[in-house]
Amino acid sequence: MGEEELYLRARIKELEEKLAQVRLSRRVLLYLLEKMEGEKELLLKKLERENERLQRLNARYARSLWQKNRRIVELESKLQGKES
Repeated sequence: MGEEELYLRARIKELEEKLAQVRLSRRVLLYLLEKMEGEKELLLKKLERENERLQRLNARYARSLWQKNRRIVELESKLQGKES
């Protein structure tokens, strides 16, 4: 074997090792990406549920205010009727 052939074989081995490292890195990155996507999906669902809960509470509060306002108007009307 000539010196050039030894060099080329060593270079091939080095490049094959780098390729194996790149493949491993790619698998790790894909795993992390999938994990992040899953976490993002869970967070999105949690936020959607929280948003729905807050909308229900807001609607309940608005109805309560509406009823109290209506009662105030009724009482004011009765009070004005007695004063007349």
